[in-house]
Amino acid sequence: MDRYERIIALHRILQAARYPVTVPRLQDELGCSRATVYRDLAFLRDALMAPVVGDGEAGFRYDPQQGDRFELPGLWLNSEELHALLAAQQLLSRSGGGVLSGALAPLQQRIEKLLDEHATGKRWPVERVRVIPHRLRRMDEASFRIVCSAVLERRQLAFEYRARSTGEKTRRTVSPQRITHYRDNWYLDAWDHEREALRSFSVDRIGNARMLDTPARDIDEATLNEHLSGSYGIFSGAPRGWATIVFNERAARWVADEHWHSQQQGRHLGDGRYELKVPYSNARELLMDVLHYGSDAEIVEPPSLREQARSLLQLALANYDR
Repeated sequence: MDRYERIIALHRILQAARYPVTVPRLQDELGCSRATVYRDLAFLRDALMAPVVGDGEAGFRYDPQQGDRFELPGLWLNSEELHALLAAQQLLSRSGGGVLSGALAPLQQRIEKLLDEHATGKRWPVERVRVIPHRLRRMDEASFRIVCSAVLERRQLAFEYRARSTGEKTRRTVSPQRITHYRDNWYLDAWDHEREALRSFSVDRIGNARMLDTPARDIDEATLNEHLSGSYGIFSGAPRGWATIVFNERAARWVADEHWHSQQQGRHLGDGRYELKVPYSNARELLMDVLHYGSDAEIVEPPSLREQARSLLQLALANYDR
């Protein structure tokens, strides 16, 4: 335990203590020598102005009249929090000279300053933390900022949208509800005023975005979650049914620990295989994820989904028969 962690731990022990805490107990809980306990108590009292009272024989505690109101000044981080901050710093710096880099530059600078303050003269080996984007799509930074502003300022949004599945280009006027980061890409959940329904839009397909003066229509959180989170993946809509997928023993070691859906049901079968059940509406994304496992996965139910998987596999096989 380094000094920062000891000071945090000492502060929490004294703040929670109803009676004086003896030096031997502090030694035991902090894992340090008697002299170190006294040095840390002195630093807490004299440098940080903590209301430490007591002596070496009776023990130490915070003054009951002031202890509840005292907090450590500034930002104090233990090693786990510091490492999480370090990972966040790397995520900001390496996730892409892209959309967020300019807007979040001040935040990154503050994180780096905090890391320097807590490094106590050491250089953190930040190059040993890796963040690797996967299938990240290019996005127009101006459109992304307008979309985010409309979400936060609760104003309607007009834009051109080119559907990836058909290539069709349409004009949309929507009330943005929330911005979603999913699989390294951004999506806008919104109420489409022309279609009078909730829709999800891939932000990288949005162009010529314009924030309107008209206030956005707010959809309650329960309705949003029911419509946009009820089924598997990013595709919206109430579940049409449940898919049952069985993974062989080799794939089961991974799938049993994976989160596919908030309502998923999974169980180990007696022969080492793993059965996973998930609700779905649009089969496209679910099929892609199941077929990613190749021969290690089999869709058992429903028959219609199983037949779709069979057709896709036959089409894929045909590519290799030429």
